Amino acid sequence: MKFKSIILIFLIAIPALSIAQGNRWKRFRYELVGGIGATNFLGELGGADQVGTDFYKDLELKLTRPSVNVGMRYKITPQTAVKAGLTWGMVAGDDALTTDQFRSQRSIHFSSHIVEFAAQYEFYLKKEQAGHRFRLKGIRGKKAHGLYPYGFFGLSAFWFNPRAKAQDGKWTSLKKLGTEGQYIAETRRPYSRISVAIPIGIGFKYKIARQWLVGAEYGKRKTFTDYIDDTSTTYWPNDVIADSNGENGAVAAYLADPTQGAWNGAGSNQQRGDPTDNDSFMFLILTVNYTLQTTRGGLPKFR
Repeated sequence: MKFKSIILIFLIAIPALSIAQGNRWKRFRYELVGGIGATNFLGELGGADQVGTDFYKDLELKLTRPSVNVGMRYKITPQTAVKAGLTWGMVAGDDALTTDQFRSQRSIHFSSHIVEFAAQYEFYLKKEQAGHRFRLKGIRGKKAHGLYPYGFFGLSAFWFNPRAKAQDGKWTSLKKLGTEGQYIAETRRPYSRISVAIPIGIGFKYKIARQWLVGAEYGKRKTFTDYIDDTSTTYWPNDVIADSNGENGAVAAYLADPTQGAWNGAGSNQQRGDPTDNDSFMFLILTVNYTLQTTRGGLPKFR
């Protein structure tokens, strides 16, 4: 009878243990994320030694700049998650770095901070395993498989502020100058320095301890603005830009057309950018992830 009772208890316990093991991931639903990396940009200015395109073959690696990211991840299921994060980076473009005739002679450059808040949905190729990372003698338990690749897409809002170096070497914000006739003609409305983007990319995490993971994430941002580099449509007459900017007129005219008419010709309606292709930028971030335990109320436990 005792033997039968033991068997019965064992058979009853197996499903309960399986459910408990299957729900173990819910105890670790939150991750703190931090990382550093690199940023680059695809827009009108600079690029490869060819006719400009809006794809990776036009990327100028010399203009890679730093970036920093912090965020938090929440697991929806063992193989899906959402992450919210704040990223700072720099982007730049410079016609002096390309031998393409049009862009090289145009001679425009820019640099801008990017501050982005993004929310993204992540889908993993396999479930994250609980347990210790290494098999240690005398310690039982399931070894956690370390590598977890994933893809993601989402939505972000970002702030930018294109600047360029004037004749005296000082960096000047470009939006207020109306380099393409903004503030002068109703058809040239000023652009907003806040815009939205669609992040899409891939990444991986690698478990190095029970609650610690390292990883890397690459994401491209398809934006809905063509003015991250302050260049989009056609030139406006330099003398009109100078007059409309008062004491900053000479600086505005120079930054609108550094060739001072040598390339622009008549000074109006000559192509300056390509409004049919919006700008885009990308982040490559090396990350450190720390898994937080979840309280009974479903909230992250910070101690």
